[in-house]
Amino acid sequence: MKKRPLGLSKLEVSVVGLGCNNFGILDLETSRKVVDRALTQGITLFDTADIYGNRGGSEAQLGEILGARRKNIVLATKFGMAMDDATDTARASRGYIMAAVEASLKRLRTDYIDLYQLHTPDPKTPMEETLRALDDLVKQGKVRAIGCSNLPAAGIRDAAAISARNGLASFVTAQDEYSLVMRDAERDLLPEIAARKMSLLPFFPLASGLLTGKYQKDRAIPEGTRYARGTRFSDRYMNDENWAIVERLRAFCDARGRTLLELAFAWLLSHPSLASVIAGATRPDQIEMNVRAAAWELTPDEAAEVDRLSAKG
Repeated sequence: MKKRPLGLSKLEVSVVGLGCNNFGILDLETSRKVVDRALTQGITLFDTADIYGNRGGSEAQLGEILGARRKNIVLATKFGMAMDDATDTARASRGYIMAAVEASLKRLRTDYIDLYQLHTPDPKTPMEETLRALDDLVKQGKVRAIGCSNLPAAGIRDAAAISARNGLASFVTAQDEYSLVMRDAERDLLPEIAARKMSLLPFFPLASGLLTGKYQKDRAIPEGTRYARGTRFSDRYMNDENWAIVERLRAFCDARGRTLLELAFAWLLSHPSLASVIAGATRPDQIEMNVRAAAWELTPDEAAEVDRLSAKG
C-alpha cells in the first residue's frame, strides 16, 4: 500500500482510507471484521466523526475494536455537527471543542487524535476562536494535526491567514465531496488547497455507489444497497447527465480490461493534492476490492481523456 503525506504535517497515510460512517450502525462483529481486513490490507487512515453511528456509535465501536492496534493507524475524527437536538449551540466555540474532544477521546479509548477536523462551518463562532482552541489541543498533545470539512475556498484562505498572523496550527487537510460525477471542487477549492500545500480527502468518492458499477440505468436498484434504502442518494446522483458520464467511462474501462471502480480510485489518485481515497465498507471483501482498485496508475494521457469524458455541460 502506497502512502502520501497529509499536507505539511508529519503524518503519512495509505492512499486508500477506511470511512467509518457505517460503524455503530453495523453490529460490532461485522465492524470488527471490516477493521481487521483493513489492517491486514495495509490501510492506515481510519476516518470517523463524533456524529457517525447515531451520535457516538462509530467512535465507540472503533475504540473497542482497535485496542492496542490504535498505535498502528492514523486516526481521524471530526466535531461540529449536532450531537443533540439543540439548535442554538455554537459547535466550533472553544468551550464546545474542549468538551467534544474529551468525549471523542473517551469513546475512541485513546489519549490523542491524529487528525481532528471541523466537520462543517459554524457561523456562530469566529474562526480565530476555533483555531486558537485547536492550537491549544495540538500544544497539549491531544491532537497531532487539524483539518476542515465543507469549508469553502474563501474560508480556507481566511483560516490560513489567521493561523499565519497569530502563529497558530493551520488546517493541513480539507475533506470535501469530489468524484468523477461531482467535480465542482475544481473551480475554487482545489486550487486553494494546492496553494496552501494542504491535502484533499474526498468524501463520496464513489458517488455513494454509482461509480462501483453495481447500478445499471433503467434496471431495478439491487436490494440491500444504499440507493435501495431511500431516495436521498439516488435523487442526488441518478440523473441523465451522470448516467451518460458513467456509460462513457464504462466504455473507457472496457477497452482496457478495467472496472469502473478501479477508474474511480485511479482518477482521484492522479491528483497530487489528494492524500487518500476514503471509502466506507460494510463487508470485508469491499476492502479488498478498494485496495485492488487503487493499484491502477493512469498515464497523463489517460487522465486527460477521463477528464474529458467526465466533464459536464
